[in-house]
Amino acid sequence: MTTVHSRQEALLMAHLLRRAGFGATPYEMDRALSMGYQAVLDDLLNPDHPDVIPDDLIRRYHVDQSDLRSGGGAHWVYRLVMTDTPLREKICLFWHRVFATGTTKLIQNRVVTNQIDMFREHGMGRFDDLLVELSRDPAMIMWLDNQDNHGSNINENYGREILELFSMGVGNYSED
Repeated sequence: MTTVHSRQEALLMAHLLRRAGFGATPYEMDRALSMGYQAVLDDLLNPDHPDVIPDDLIRRYHVDQSDLRSGGGAHWVYRLVMTDTPLREKICLFWHRVFATGTTKLIQNRVVTNQIDMFREHGMGRFDDLLVELSRDPAMIMWLDNQDNHGSNINENYGREILELFSMGVGNYSED
C-alpha cells in the first residue's frame, strides 16, 4: 500500500534533510516520509548505528581510492557522500570551519584527517569536552604553534586563541 504524504510534509522533510545533512535521494526521502518527522529527527540526533566506514574496506574494495586516508580531503569527501549519519558529518564540517586548521601549515594531511575523526566522535557532545579534546589535537597544536612553547620561550598564541576566539571571548577571563 502506498501512503500519500502532503506537499507540506514533503517540503518540511526535504528542508530538514538539507539543513541537517546534504539533502536526500528519492529513496531516502521516501524512507524519511514513511518514518515521520520526529523519528527522522531522533535518528539524526541519536543514530542507533555507528557510521563507520573502515579504512580497510576502502583499500580492499576501492583500490583506486586506497590512498584517500593520506589525501585527507578526498577521504572526507568520500565519507560526506557515503555517510548514513549526515548530521554528524555536517557537524564535523561546522567544527572544522570554526576551529580553522588546514594542510597549508601542517606537516602531514593525516593530522587533519585525525582531527575530523575527533570532531566526528566528540562534535555532537558537550562543548567543554570538545575543547579538551581539541587541546590534545596535534593539528590544532601545530596550527597555533604550541609545539614551540617552552618554559624559557613561552608562546601564548594557543591559550589566547582557545580562550578568546573559540570559547570565552575577549575580556571574559583574567590573565592573572
